[in-house]
Amino acid sequence: MGYAINVALIKGDGIGVDVASAAIHVMEAALAKVGEPKPAYDNIQAGAGYYREAGRDIEVDGEKRAGDADAIFLGAIGLPSVRYADGTEVSPHLRLRDRFGLYAGVRPVKAYPNAPQRLADPRARAIDLVILRESTEGLFYSAAAHGRSLVVTDDEVQDVLRITRPTTTRLHHFAFGLAQKRKQRGKSGKLTCVDKANVFTSMAFFRKIFDEVRTGYPDIEVGYNYVDAQALDLVRKPWDFDVLVTENMFGDILSDLAGGLVGGMGMAACAEIGDSVGLFQPAHGSAPDIIGQDKANPLAAILSAGLMLDYLAEKLGNQRLADAAMLIDEAVDSGFAQNLLRPMEFGGDMGTIAVTEQVATLVEA
Repeated sequence: MGYAINVALIKGDGIGVDVASAAIHVMEAALAKVGEPKPAYDNIQAGAGYYREAGRDIEVDGEKRAGDADAIFLGAIGLPSVRYADGTEVSPHLRLRDRFGLYAGVRPVKAYPNAPQRLADPRARAIDLVILRESTEGLFYSAAAHGRSLVVTDDEVQDVLRITRPTTTRLHHFAFGLAQKRKQRGKSGKLTCVDKANVFTSMAFFRKIFDEVRTGYPDIEVGYNYVDAQALDLVRKPWDFDVLVTENMFGDILSDLAGGLVGGMGMAACAEIGDSVGLFQPAHGSAPDIIGQDKANPLAAILSAGLMLDYLAEKLGNQRLADAAMLIDEAVDSGFAQNLLRPMEFGGDMGTIAVTEQVATLVEA
């Protein structure tokens, strides 16, 4: 038995509680299969429900405890009926991104057999790409949670789109490294820089840094796309892309669009990685309309747990954690291929508990 990883666990709001529990169950099954102990959890109260009860959106020492853990796992944050005084939704996770410099937002987009295909072209069955979204700057630099708007009056509001050399350089190195890893695993490894460099100085700067970094990676094929054209191409020919790197807001929008191509947000896993801290969460919201009804698709959370194990394998130098991550990925693949996974989100007959138990059974097989 190896070192018990320490996970800061923020289940949050709505279905976040259910899908986080599902992810933990499957992760523990995978760890047991490879001979690793269960993680130690630091449960941190945060979110809209906590804000409603306590008048703050995270425990007093919650942010520090989160950063002290080996990794952070988040279920979902937010309830539409609970808002800050300025009218925006409760979002302590944005501060976590900012505080710990979680600049690399990794959003895998993969089609699974027997899951809904939104595009008629048969090539859509093989969609497998990653959107890499910078997660601390861009237009989200001015997110209400940070209080950085230039002008806020009843007549005008101005928000800043910020691109800095240090963060963008780290992002592009991460992007090329990710492209290399995917190329080694048999993917094309092509890296596309997505921006709006024809209009915005900030985006021209983003592309300039991309071109500076690319000289160190001659083995990686590169491409360029303006974000509006990229949105079109994700509908026309998503199979032509492998890794996309882009600004924060652009990545937020494109990742939801891409998620819709492969079934829905219930499959949208997410990793947010910095130099020393990683946060993992399903990219969907708290879905208050289905709270407590055993209808939520837990697969995005389960796949996010797999991303966390893969991250921790590299961070802690433990190959068995990578093996456990692979067990989770393979279980979801084979579950769909054998039509054993039929989430209600896709019109199937399996709720949160049934899907979770089936994935755990496949992991243990």
